[in-house]
Amino acid sequence: MGYLVAASLSEALEALGKGNAAVVAGGTDWFPAQGIRPLKGDLVDITRVPGLRGITHDSTGWRIGGATTWTDVIRADLPPAFDGLKAAAREVGSIQIQNAGTIAGNLCNASPAADGVPPLLTLGAVVELVSTHGTRRMPLSTFLKGPRQTARMPGEVLTALLLPDLPASAQGAFLKLGARHYLVISIAMVAALVTVEDGRIAQAALAVGSCSATAQRLPALEAELTGRNAAEILAAGPALITDAHLAPLSPIADVRGSAEYRTEAAATLCARALAQALTQGKPSNG
Repeated sequence: MGYLVAASLSEALEALGKGNAAVVAGGTDWFPAQGIRPLKGDLVDITRVPGLRGITHDSTGWRIGGATTWTDVIRADLPPAFDGLKAAAREVGSIQIQNAGTIAGNLCNASPAADGVPPLLTLGAVVELVSTHGTRRMPLSTFLKGPRQTARMPGEVLTALLLPDLPASAQGAFLKLGARHYLVISIAMVAALVTVEDGRIAQAALAVGSCSATAQRLPALEAELTGRNAAEILAAGPALITDAHLAPLSPIADVRGSAEYRTEAAATLCARALAQALTQGKPSNG
């Protein structure tokens, strides 16, 4: 077994192209997943590849490098639309995990309970994949195929997430329900992103995690919210959320909760995340 710390993207891609190598960044998901099995093949570490770490902005929108850590996200100077992503970043494992774990690793691990996925879905994230054959881009929702399953092909590296610019008034929020406050796999989690203009919701995006094989947007709820008076939505609270709104979800029962409990939790979290976003990120009393 060999361990290559790639000095360039081309070096990493060349090593991955040999067919017996796996790509790692922080390794906070990859190594625990191996359990006690002997490690086979080579590992290609991309954490020192120039250009893969950091968050930049230009006329086309935002670019988050695949090797960007969750601590990088927390510390970055980002507009309020990213508040949900920042809140999710603070929920990723411990501080030590946040310091080492990367966005690309979190997405490629493809856990249904990956904290970063719901806010990235609301932000309209597009995944950039690069191999020796060229570059592919696809929506994050297309990239995630199921538990531990993605559209990443052998030899590809997730180099970046691309996000469009959003209105300056766009506000994000994220809430997570678990059996305890810290170091917990979620029972349910919700990200919300809303833009309010003249007291009405001009745009809305909501995504629910841990309640399906992959996190899901709620298009029916988003459509109903658009154009509604923000004060009325705040007043409605959880009663606003119907079974039809939650139709994309398919929660399972496990040791953390029943399917019915997850559905109820998702509805409540949707209402609370909306309230938090509509009150400019301040925690709701609901």
